[in-house]
Amino acid sequence: MMRRVDLRSDTVTQPTPAMREAMARAEVGDDGSGEDPTVNALESRYAALVGKEAALFVPSGVMANQIALRILTRPGDVVVAGRNQHLVEFEFGAAARNSGVQFTTVGDERGVLDADEVAAVLGAEAYHRPHVAMVSIENTHMPSGGTPWERASLAALADVLAGTSLHMDGARLFNAVIATGISAADYAAPATTVMSCLSKGLCAPVGSLLAGPADLMATARIERKRLGGAMRQAGVIAAAGLVALDTMIERLADDHRRAGVIAAVVAAAWPESGYDPASCRTNIVAFTHERAGEIVGAFAERGVLADTLAANLVRLVTHHDVTDEDVDYVNDVIATIA
Repeated sequence: MMRRVDLRSDTVTQPTPAMREAMARAEVGDDGSGEDPTVNALESRYAALVGKEAALFVPSGVMANQIALRILTRPGDVVVAGRNQHLVEFEFGAAARNSGVQFTTVGDERGVLDADEVAAVLGAEAYHRPHVAMVSIENTHMPSGGTPWERASLAALADVLAGTSLHMDGARLFNAVIATGISAADYAAPATTVMSCLSKGLCAPVGSLLAGPADLMATARIERKRLGGAMRQAGVIAAAGLVALDTMIERLADDHRRAGVIAAVVAAAWPESGYDPASCRTNIVAFTHERAGEIVGAFAERGVLADTLAANLVRLVTHHDVTDEDVDYVNDVIATIA
């Protein structure tokens, strides 16, 4: 039987045995009334990790981002974001549909926003431009290859905000924490709101968390219901989230190491791509190639599932369910198709 290695995304991870056990014995209540003790414990745990007053458990990262927009902006406002960010490119226009906002995008090809570019957009409001209500960043930045923000870049951006709200799409925030040694609380300190996914590298079956000031999270709870995200005995899934936060963060280093091995082989196999394997600092190998679709198809024929983010952009993502032996197999496949 052909080996199967799924590198499409870290969202394909299966819940661990410890998660399944915790889900089976979870104490539950009505979360819609704030009475689910396991959900409450998860929200408190995440809020403490990111240094915020309160947090809200939601079904998905997209919903967390959309709630952040609804509590930090008004219809007609401008949101500054990287042109390749998830919030801009991969949420099916939800920002316009749900919040009536518009984006001013700046370059983020290397994963971060240039503080001077952001400052220029903020300053344009004095010249009859729409109000900029929010700046959004993504950490790690998925399209550039899971790039983590560095402390200096984040500090430079914070210096130009001048009171404008900052939202951190930290779907893979804990990958950034492991890659840089910067704590989640330090990362989130300049941000008004911060979001993280439990269902990617942390392996929980479902759920994300949004954190920020207590008053904003009270409003966020209302917006969650307006978006159809209110839950009842959600402690069953929140229990897996607690296991994720308690046991799955440090092991992300294994995913990073395995991605680095694949990155080196990709760079050698397709030098015409110009891919720099040193740019792979977390769990995502993203490289451009004019034959991206053909490469992904050739992978699939040999049991390796990959993905494209654009017509010329291939993405390979390592995660808990990818072993060293799987990596060896992937590298052997690359040798046969390059």
